[in-house]
Amino acid sequence: MIPSDRLDQILARFEFLEARLNAGPQADEIADLTREYSDLRPVVEQVRAHRRLERQISEARAMLADPEMAELAQLELPDLETQLEEGQVALQIALLPKDAADARPAILEIRPGTGGDEAALFAADLEGMYRRYAEARGWRLEVVERQETDLGGIKELVARIEGENVFARLKFESGVHRVQRVPSTESGGRIHTSAATVAVLPEAEEVDLDIPASDIRIDTMRASGAGGQHVNTTDSAVRITHLPTGIVVTSAEKSQHRNREIAMNVLRARLFEAQRAALDAERSADRRAQVGTGDRSERIRTYNFPQGRMTDHRINLTLYKLDAILQGDLDDVIDALTADLQSQLLAEMNG
Repeated sequence: MIPSDRLDQILARFEFLEARLNAGPQADEIADLTREYSDLRPVVEQVRAHRRLERQISEARAMLADPEMAELAQLELPDLETQLEEGQVALQIALLPKDAADARPAILEIRPGTGGDEAALFAADLEGMYRRYAEARGWRLEVVERQETDLGGIKELVARIEGENVFARLKFESGVHRVQRVPSTESGGRIHTSAATVAVLPEAEEVDLDIPASDIRIDTMRASGAGGQHVNTTDSAVRITHLPTGIVVTSAEKSQHRNREIAMNVLRARLFEAQRAALDAERSADRRAQVGTGDRSERIRTYNFPQGRMTDHRINLTLYKLDAILQGDLDDVIDALTADLQSQLLAEMNG
């Protein structure tokens, strides 16, 4: 049972934020106040619905003492009490601690794993899946770095995705994705298994971490496309090396200024995620919330073409709609992973 005074505090804070926004806050306050107000709104809706049901149940119970109304109250009470139980779970979920990075844009990285050319082709399939998912949700996907193979696969993809709750939806995708299918180059019809790795990192802001200029080396070079053909004749591509960690980030758009900005964004994201992972390891030694942590060494999913199925091994979810999933129909998978994580957090909160 959630303490009533905690719900009072939530409502009071929401009303305060509403009053401040209506009163015309200072320019430097607007973003923070608006963000907090938006975050609290769904929680307040659940609190108000919960209290409305409590009032209705109290009124129905009072009606039991009235001979003329008792029968009606007896009919209403079971349904109201069921709604209250369901509402309490929804309210608990709304009150779960939020990942501060959930609302941020994300850096998506895809690389082929074991399997040679077939792994690179599968990596390209995953790129297409995420492109279509982003398009369906109205997100904007911007390629930072893309290296192709001669067969149309990809050696590496780094992209930035911006939109509503991007990281919240995509953070479950980090890990090893395995494919089982007959490669187009296989004449004997044998099923091969190959893999690609996906990493999804929350984009970091400059205030999240300071990168001293002495810690980085910036090199410029000619941008090149597939097959090494020069896209232009200017040294516009930028490669940034983070000297303390050895992390190297490259961006090869046409504008050198934009390339520096993009490459720094990716570098910040990688360093920020390393900090988050270290903090998470300290807080949770048993890693019960592993589903959302983005361990890149973990095999998370299998795409089996002969059977038309996708299996997510973390929650033992199997769906026989592989074609739709590869076309970007990922909501059923992501919703199930989100619900599983919420149930784990609820169990910890109530345990």
